[in-house]
Amino acid sequence: MGKRIDILIRGAMVYDGTGNEPIAADIAIKGDRIAALFKPGEFGGDAERVIEAEGLSVAPGFIDTHSHSEFTLLADSRAEGKVLQGITTEVNGNCGLSAAPVYGDALRQREKDLEEFCIKERWSTFREYFRILEDKGIAVNFATLAGHGNLRASVIGYDNRAPNEAELRDMVRLLREAIGDGAIGISTGLIYPPGVYAKTEEIIELTGSIRDCIYTSHIRSEGSELIEAVEETIRIGRESGIAIHVSHIKTAGKANWHKIDQAISLIEDAAQEGIRVTCDRYPYTAASTDLDAILPSWAYIGGNEEELNKLNDPRIRAAIRHEVLSQHPSGDYWSSIKIASVNSGPNKWMEGKDLSYISERAGKMPVDLFLDLLIEERLRVSAIFHSMCEENLLRFLSLPCVMVGSDSSARSFDGPTHKGKPHPRGFGSFPRFIGMYVRDKGLMNLSEAIRKTTMLPAMTFGLKDRGQIRNGFFADIVIFDDERIIDRATFDDPFVKPDGVCCVLVNGSLAVWDAAPTGIMAGRVLRHGG
Repeated sequence: MGKRIDILIRGAMVYDGTGNEPIAADIAIKGDRIAALFKPGEFGGDAERVIEAEGLSVAPGFIDTHSHSEFTLLADSRAEGKVLQGITTEVNGNCGLSAAPVYGDALRQREKDLEEFCIKERWSTFREYFRILEDKGIAVNFATLAGHGNLRASVIGYDNRAPNEAELRDMVRLLREAIGDGAIGISTGLIYPPGVYAKTEEIIELTGSIRDCIYTSHIRSEGSELIEAVEETIRIGRESGIAIHVSHIKTAGKANWHKIDQAISLIEDAAQEGIRVTCDRYPYTAASTDLDAILPSWAYIGGNEEELNKLNDPRIRAAIRHEVLSQHPSGDYWSSIKIASVNSGPNKWMEGKDLSYISERAGKMPVDLFLDLLIEERLRVSAIFHSMCEENLLRFLSLPCVMVGSDSSARSFDGPTHKGKPHPRGFGSFPRFIGMYVRDKGLMNLSEAIRKTTMLPAMTFGLKDRGQIRNGFFADIVIFDDERIIDRATFDDPFVKPDGVCCVLVNGSLAVWDAAPTGIMAGRVLRHGG
């Protein structure tokens, strides 16, 4: 290293990501890499810029292990809600849905998402998508899984059947092409169409073809059949040899909270057996997804248009209504669901309000309001579901194999992604984890918390030379005040930046300076093996 560097971070307490105790050090950055660490005051060269960090903490940039930014980054690449948390890298393509491959029914199903954000570009492969993303420029690093839902929909559409041998070969081919283009693994969303129709054997066949990667899963049930769903995921890891990762692990619904002991035992036993198993979780007790996730799985057969046809058919609607009420007999269920976003102007007043309130105001039964709203909005309704307990959240977050993921798309504080009342986890997950759960509740020490948000996810997802403050590693860095860091976003007011995150570097460039985004687009596409 020459005597002249680009940036010197001086006087900080450095958490290197490994879980070791912090050290006082100065960090020299040259280009996009960490050039060296010095004892305080020992650097004798010149720096283009000096960042005074005395009294602050420095860590590797946080890695959001569960993101859904495929389309929002194309709509607005600033990703302000993420970089202001200290996030420098996202793992996308979760829950069976990714940007590619998109052919046939998969492409047709995504058109509404692209139209909603006024995205003009079209693509079929990850190679094409990555080129568009790189040409546009992005504020954060972007890694992605290949969605099983994309593979299935591209080959056999949204039919409730197993693929034949030729179709399965096509799915394997598309998956291997995706990995060759740079995808880091495969994800499933086994409550969503078309993944809900896949048998375990289909997933084993696919994952066995890329066993040097990772398999992540929104498992088949997070409530009434949670144990069976965890067992299925472990079986996939055992029989295919692939590393497995349970997405946003939870016990949903009060009747299922007690299942946490058995779920944790299954995971720990699998690890003892030699199966590589990890999980992620957001630090909130409410989930968020599309409102139509409440429907029975058979309602999704054939894709969105067929789903709407079923809802508009009086006889089929009556059957759906009966099944929904059978699954959710308590009147309290509807008050636990808040509308996060709708697509049309006339229903915007519903955003942020629960279904019980909305139905009362509309003079309808909650289940009827629910079904009518799906029809009116042509299924484009997202919701927040309050279904979890704090005690179980704490236990999951404390597990050594559990990382933090926001389960949110990248949004900004104005522009095309500033809409609705999305879950506050998209603006506060990492400051909340460190500020509320680590500092205020003492769930673990800060060194371990930093390991769970940096080195552990980098190793789990194969993100080379990231996740540590170490000579030669990429200069993805967050500088924060560990006494002040906290989330400020709420369910009623989600578009609020956190406190205590002072400065963020992405590949050696300042993405956040003095707690404000700079607009610099230094993020990169991170490819498998790269």
